[in-house]
Amino acid sequence: MAEFALHSVDGLRPNDVLPSIADHHGAPALRLVLTPDAETPDCPTFAIVEGVEFGDGVIELEVAGDALPDAPPAARGFIGVAFRIKDDLSAFEGIYIRPKNGRAGDQLRRNRSCQYFSYPDYKFDYLRETAAGEYESYVDLVPGAWTKMRIEVAGETARLYVHGAEQPTLVVNDLKHGAGARGGIGLYIDSGTEGFFRGLKVTG
Repeated sequence: MAEFALHSVDGLRPNDVLPSIADHHGAPALRLVLTPDAETPDCPTFAIVEGVEFGDGVIELEVAGDALPDAPPAARGFIGVAFRIKDDLSAFEGIYIRPKNGRAGDQLRRNRSCQYFSYPDYKFDYLRETAAGEYESYVDLVPGAWTKMRIEVAGETARLYVHGAEQPTLVVNDLKHGAGARGGIGLYIDSGTEGFFRGLKVTG
């Protein structure tokens, strides 16, 4: 197992994100916001954890995402993990949560509280159009609150567990880059998000 407290920006390789260390709810954490020219959505907007190669295994961490004060109306506090990232960033898998959807008054938004996508060909809008409801699901979330995420990856399957639940919130049985893919791990945010990360553990 490799553990990263994320109390420093050392050992991180940012791509279209600006990393810093900041206090969040009384504890130091890695803070990420997008660079002004970052391409979105569902693009390589993450800080790669250097020295980690991941294929099958478990990724655990706590995240806290919320929309920035000047964020566009569609911002949801998108925050999560990219994994099996190719060295040239041309392909990876990703799972993120949308904290501002978790307790929305609209049921359709609630149903879209977490999301799987695969870069570059299977972003959320394509998956929503071609397989509605299959790659996103509901989970209770509070914007800006620390949220435990656990992603278990085995072959072509990924399971997302939130808040330490025994049952997964989201199950993906057809990871688009296949069972043998390997690569880096990135701490991921998307449009209009202020994201905080701490306590990363990687097994596998």
